[in-house]
Amino acid sequence: MFDSMHEECGVFGIFSNSSCDVARQTYIGLYALQHRGQESCGIVVNDDGLFNYHKDLGLVHEVFDKEALDALGQGQIAIGHVRYSTTGKSNRSNAQPLVVRHIKGPMSIAHNGNLINARELREEYEMKGMIFHNTNDTEVISYAITEQRIRSGSIEEAIEKAMYRIKGAYSLVVMSPSKLIAARDPNGFRPLSLARTADGYAIASETCAFDSVGAQFIRDVEPGEIVVIDKNGVRSIKTHCGSRGHICVFEYIYVARPDSVIEGSSVHKARLRAGKYLYREHPVEADVVIGVPDSGLDAALGFSQESGIPYGIGFTKNRYIGRTFIQPTQSERTNSVKIKLNAISNTVKGKRVVMIDDSIVRGTTSAKIVRLLRDAGATEVHVRISSPPFVSPCFFGIDIDSKENLIACKMSVSEICESIGADSLEYLSVENVKKLAGISHCDFCTGCFTGEYPMDTPKEMPKDKFESKITSGMQMQFNIN
Repeated sequence: MFDSMHEECGVFGIFSNSSCDVARQTYIGLYALQHRGQESCGIVVNDDGLFNYHKDLGLVHEVFDKEALDALGQGQIAIGHVRYSTTGKSNRSNAQPLVVRHIKGPMSIAHNGNLINARELREEYEMKGMIFHNTNDTEVISYAITEQRIRSGSIEEAIEKAMYRIKGAYSLVVMSPSKLIAARDPNGFRPLSLARTADGYAIASETCAFDSVGAQFIRDVEPGEIVVIDKNGVRSIKTHCGSRGHICVFEYIYVARPDSVIEGSSVHKARLRAGKYLYREHPVEADVVIGVPDSGLDAALGFSQESGIPYGIGFTKNRYIGRTFIQPTQSERTNSVKIKLNAISNTVKGKRVVMIDDSIVRGTTSAKIVRLLRDAGATEVHVRISSPPFVSPCFFGIDIDSKENLIACKMSVSEICESIGADSLEYLSVENVKKLAGISHCDFCTGCFTGEYPMDTPKEMPKDKFESKITSGMQMQFNIN
């Protein structure tokens, strides 16, 4: 079904103490988070309690032209979202942020992560007469919050109570008529950070988004914390705090941008460490070290620095295609691979090559890339992977939904090596993958490598667990201002 890891989603929110062009600032923030999701995106602007929004399928620059941004107008608060569908198919109805109209006022919400009890909650709410328009977890979360709004004095109290019900991974940005709220699940599976702007505050999945809008990073949102931003400033609710947290270690290996800092650790430095640990564990004699763009490049540099083997640029990448494996169907991914990479013969011809990549899931793309190097004249190709083999599904936002799609569950390392056509193949150990984020403020979830998770998990996590409940003909119009 897939051949490498998929990103999840990215969220961004901004609060200004005066009416300004928060739509364009959110647009820039989402542009910086584009690597986290390329299926759809959206922005909701709050102008003194009036919510204007625009969302659609496509990349940020495709969905938002000057006319669309102008139509959103000025405002004091905005939230945005880029999406990859870990739960719910790729269609307009699943684009985020969601906007909910309620007797206590409108609310907008965007979500990064994956709930493990979404099916049960959805069935419960449907039995109570609630109507669902989408097939993603975010609408389940919105109902969990609005259910509590009836009994709560404030929206942050409703979120605090709803967090007792929703289980799994969630980094949220929520907007009410007067507040911007961020919330992170008690395990802190997905990153979320707070920054100061010239006239307020910003929330984002990664710190690289703050750099793009000129915001100054303050701190990470703690696991279990609710951060409330309004005209009085920033305050925190820590009812659900207490755990050290278990962030997904694959944020450091692949998902996050290398210029981001997550839980106190540089992603770039984490990938350099991965390369250095790879050489210490699995040395090899070779003439050049190359990385598979983009997340393999830093690890390749670390491998080169540790080994003394020269680092080279082994591939040229078509920058206009985006991340190949974010394509939702196998046929799309296969076609993308054909035009995404090309080997640089001058780097590899007549040489023993060490090729560093971040992961192998199904193996077919790795085989194609090794073949590219052979065709370009490489005499040997030694593959090193900056993560351990994937042996279990992810329940918390990375799109690996069953063991049957994992090559490491079917073959030994030597068999995988033969199947991809490499001269040797080695993976980073679980022990060392836990050391990548050297000064991080948390522990790590390594369940996809070990089968051991920080919380109880269901037996399976079907990708499109709600699709049967939505008629195939359902379409909604979202270009509303």
